[in-house]
Amino acid sequence: MLATRIVQKEGTFYFAAVKATELLDRVRFTSRYYFEGEEIAPDDAGDDEVARFISGIEHSEKSFQRVLNRRKIRQIVNFYETAVSQPLIPGTILLFSDETLGFRRQDGSYSVGFLSEPKGKFLIIDGQHRLAALHFFAEKHPDVAKEVDVPCVMFDGKSADFATEMFVIINSTHTRINKSHLVDLYERVSWETPEKKLAAKVVNLLYEENDSPLRYRINRLGGRSRQEKWILQSELFNEIYKIVLRNRKLFENQFQFRSDYVYPLVRDYFKAVRDTMHAVWGDNERYMFTRDVTLKALIRVFGDIIRNRKIFQAWDEKRDPRVFAVLMQPWKELVRDFRSEGFYERFPAKGQVERVRRIHVKLSQAIGYA
Repeated sequence: MLATRIVQKEGTFYFAAVKATELLDRVRFTSRYYFEGEEIAPDDAGDDEVARFISGIEHSEKSFQRVLNRRKIRQIVNFYETAVSQPLIPGTILLFSDETLGFRRQDGSYSVGFLSEPKGKFLIIDGQHRLAALHFFAEKHPDVAKEVDVPCVMFDGKSADFATEMFVIINSTHTRINKSHLVDLYERVSWETPEKKLAAKVVNLLYEENDSPLRYRINRLGGRSRQEKWILQSELFNEIYKIVLRNRKLFENQFQFRSDYVYPLVRDYFKAVRDTMHAVWGDNERYMFTRDVTLKALIRVFGDIIRNRKIFQAWDEKRDPRVFAVLMQPWKELVRDFRSEGFYERFPAKGQVERVRRIHVKLSQAIGYA
């Protein structure tokens, strides 16, 4: 295909205009697969052609793409069908191939030439919804689609993590993508800080490890999750990230920012909480103890505790949740405070931020850490 080679610092990529029907044959649609208990089962598609298309998309744990939205696809299809003077796809579609593509310069030009096609299909970094809508538009209007040129930017010869980084960079605002989805990808991007990578990995381990008291209770999918969840992944990440920043020397010197060292510490703390408060752990109908406001407060208490080097050293020697459980015994007297009935009156606040602070103070005072 005819393309323009673009060089920026050490990076090289290509720009090309590709016919819509040809482009659809060259791309692969994917969406991120979450661990057991977290994959979204497709709705009964029935006669819904968009739902059938989405349910057939490849799901991969290595993918970074969000699940396609049927409503958004239909809206774009409607725009394609009604647009007259406006261009259908004025913005570029970003594509990626881990194959190194050949580029043959056109006579007399350094940047314009002929780009070879990959043996496999391009992965879509940005533009899945637009291309999915283009798929349905082309089915209804094949003659028109043959004449539609789609602007594409193509990256080649890099690892899959390069595509992930590009996806995160493009979607790093809260209005573009669910924050929990981005947290799930932080550990795979090279430019993030060690503190942020550590916090993201610890959250992922809390979600997926068999011995985690929070296994499958962390909501990575926002409102689309169909299981009982206790806290958003982004909220949990924010709390742990703040603790890592405030105790940077500890996590750097004692743990070398390694999640496999830090996770047992956080896990044992939550095991101690679960064992101490077993009467209300997970009882979300009658109690608010494993709701997001209390869990965030509990993480802040964890931050208070690890600043006590004697407690940390005691845990480091024994690696036993009971080191924390001994401290938490006074919490058993607070069980009634976490009843759902009257909870907001017992912890009055103008919003969640203040309520988390009130719960944090209550729990810390009970164990002498306020």
